[in-house]
Amino acid sequence: MRPIQIGSNWYGMSGTDKPSQRNSSMALERLRIIVDQLTAEGEEQLPTERELSETIGVGRRAVRRALEVLETEGKIWRRQGAGTFIGSEPAQPEKQILSLHENSNMLEVMEVRLQIEPVLARLAALRAAPSDIAAMSDLADRVGKAEDMDSRELWDSALHRAIARAARNTLFLALFDVVDRVRQDTAWRHVREALRTDDALTLYRAQHVDIIAAIANRDPIAAEKTMRAHLLALQERLLFQSASEAANAD
Repeated sequence: MRPIQIGSNWYGMSGTDKPSQRNSSMALERLRIIVDQLTAEGEEQLPTERELSETIGVGRRAVRRALEVLETEGKIWRRQGAGTFIGSEPAQPEKQILSLHENSNMLEVMEVRLQIEPVLARLAALRAAPSDIAAMSDLADRVGKAEDMDSRELWDSALHRAIARAARNTLFLALFDVVDRVRQDTAWRHVREALRTDDALTLYRAQHVDIIAAIANRDPIAAEKTMRAHLLALQERLLFQSASEAANAD
């Protein structure tokens, strides 16, 4: 056996091993032992692929394939330019947020909005400053005058964020921003625009006025109720659209 040390541990090939046996499967077996030993020693990072290749006695391609298996199992994680680390990859909230739209859908967004925004409207009725209410009224007017999808999306989002900001709750505002970022997916914007018939736009404008009036009147119950009614109207149209698409697909 030709032992090679990693840390205080020694690994090597047995004399019966043939070159043809020095493949990815064997590399995976040896890497499992190395990972377990380094974990026991409190190490957090594996040696480089080159060092592992020399230690185990296989090519770097075999090592790379074996590492891919361990990464899939959650035993290691890799970062470009930094190396290979033992254990599960630490959470990266920013990265997860950016990819949320790929793993969610508009109906999920509406479910979350229905849990968050009525509460934000209620809190806004209790905490909004006169300047907040004036800003809401101006934004609602801009929504009503918008003549294309881009401007409608822009001002509608700004109005709902103004209500969220007026609630004076930093964590709630952060949650709102996450959901709002997800709902701005380009494909979803086009679906929403297709649902904005003249009747729907008239209803939405009236609901915006009612929500702002409830906030201005310092009526938290009415503010929460009117915001929920507004979002339910949006959800109903999305559900109808989804059911129609499913029926057409059949």
